[in-house]
Amino acid sequence: MTALYIDADACPVKAEAEKVANRHRVKMYVVSNGGLRPSPNPLVETVIVAEGSDVADMWIADRCVPGDVVVTGDIPLAAKCIEAGARVLRHNGEAFTQANIGQQLAMRDLMADLRAANPLGAGGSGKGFTKADRSRFLDALERELRAARR
Repeated sequence: MTALYIDADACPVKAEAEKVANRHRVKMYVVSNGGLRPSPNPLVETVIVAEGSDVADMWIADRCVPGDVVVTGDIPLAAKCIEAGARVLRHNGEAFTQANIGQQLAMRDLMADLRAANPLGAGGSGKGFTKADRSRFLDALERELRAARR
């Protein structure tokens, strides 16, 4: 049975994911360290984990299985979920896959090293989340849930 896991801390597409999960009648787990308003939807379970680094990530990684879909921007979590056989999407609809996760991890590590080596602390904070990103996410989630349920 397919489940949808949302790494909910700083996730801009929780409401959109809920709409798609509801349409497919798929159980959705919204996992965070707290501060979220629970959904009244019986298909949505809000999971509040203990405070601590990567506790929500580990909760998701320990439970996802082949046929599940995970939404996260966390690259190490994405790698663990792919290893478990789950399908993984970023908030903007880009898929993490077996073919690209190694490069994504390497780029993440490179950028962390570059930020650490910058004595002035300068650097971009990334681009903003747009309506186009939201639309791409909805399309991608629809495709991934359909594929996962086959």
